Amino acid sequence: MAIRAISRLKVPSLLLKHLSVSPLPSVSSTLTSSSACCTSWVPEFSRSSVRVVRWYHDGRPRGPLWRGKKLIGKEALFVILGLRRFKDDEEKLDKFVKTHVLRLLKMDMIAVLNELERQEEVSLAVKVFWVIQKQAWYQPDVYLYKDLIIALARRRKMDDAMKLWESMRKEDLFPDCQTFTEVIRGFLRDGSPADAMNIFEDMKKSPHPPEELPFRVLLKGLLPHPLLRNRVKQDFEEIFPDRHIYDPPEEIFGLR
Repeated sequence: MAIRAISRLKVPSLLLKHLSVSPLPSVSSTLTSSSACCTSWVPEFSRSSVRVVRWYHDGRPRGPLWRGKKLIGKEALFVILGLRRFKDDEEKLDKFVKTHVLRLLKMDMIAVLNELERQEEVSLAVKVFWVIQKQAWYQPDVYLYKDLIIALARRRKMDDAMKLWESMRKEDLFPDCQTFTEVIRGFLRDGSPADAMNIFEDMKKSPHPPEELPFRVLLKGLLPHPLLRNRVKQDFEEIFPDRHIYDPPEEIFGLR
């Protein structure tokens, strides 16, 4: 009777063969309890009995979705710690770069660059970028330049920012509006309106459509320099004829 009932459940023939020599009461009770507790079960056979193994889902994503969220590798983490350790000693830092940074794989090297940027270690990030640029797999990417240039401009390291800027232009890359704005603001903050105007002229050659923000930042920063401001104002009125420019009284800046 028990074997006939189990056959109706479409149990594999291998299990039926084993059931013919196994104690029937324990098998039927095991199957009854397993069918009531879970929907899937895998039989494992031993010499004397049949044991059912239950599989439960632990809630974690499986397959590529879980493996895709990888942390920084051990080698990349070691390099980050080493770079920060020797950042005040140029000789040891250069030696560490040659012996460890150059050994990293592509993804680890980019991970080191991104993590240094996140930790606001801009000088170290720039050093890693120059290493990346010399690799055979390197391809010009404006976004690799963008974060570094903006970070340097905000820290008033305009000389270092311009080295990256010149390298970017040699690779025929044009930055976006945010990069132009931050570099112009950095030169104005540094008291270099002529350099800000050079960036402005470079912006006018960009293939990307112009935006208002860098114009307005430059117009505001050039208030003490009316001749330069008038040049920018004329370009702004030609490109944005429907926009209004606020001109404060000249007496405020001692122009009269």
